[in-house]
Amino acid sequence: MLRIEPLSRRHDREGFDCGNLELNDYLRHTARQHTDKGLSRTEVLVNDDAPDEILGYVTVGLAEIITDTLPPRYAKKYPSKAHGVKLARLAVTKSRQREGLGALMMIHAMRRALQVADSAGIIGLFVDAKDTAAGRYYRRFGFIPLPDDPQKLFLPLATLRHALHEQ
Repeated sequence: MLRIEPLSRRHDREGFDCGNLELNDYLRHTARQHTDKGLSRTEVLVNDDAPDEILGYVTVGLAEIITDTLPPRYAKKYPSKAHGVKLARLAVTKSRQREGLGALMMIHAMRRALQVADSAGIIGLFVDAKDTAAGRYYRRFGFIPLPDDPQKLFLPLATLRHALHEQ
């Protein structure tokens, strides 16, 4: 059975390869340090049959948003600065890509963002897509590009709530 849990020392970070050196290096060398310092949280997708093997990971943190960078219909709703959750990284091991594991972790990250919204308040979930293919992937979940940079995307809180309600 698949489950998502906090990254710990027992997980095989060196054995993870998603095909992207930057994402691999972050998991191997930085993710636990960032968690320990309170900068972000990384959770890993594992299978009960091999609980140390990382099938994928997702990292989220908080972000301060300059709201005039949002699409105008959203920017006018908020003060000049607001808070959001940042989907900092999302990766699936090469051998398990195209199986829906990324979507599973995306939904998990969306639920995490909603927990923050309900306890502290945010305006949405943000992500910086690494390329146009990644941008297309995030748009499937309702993310909208920011006017100044189409690789920076925003999932408004109302859209986030609606998407999770339909799950």
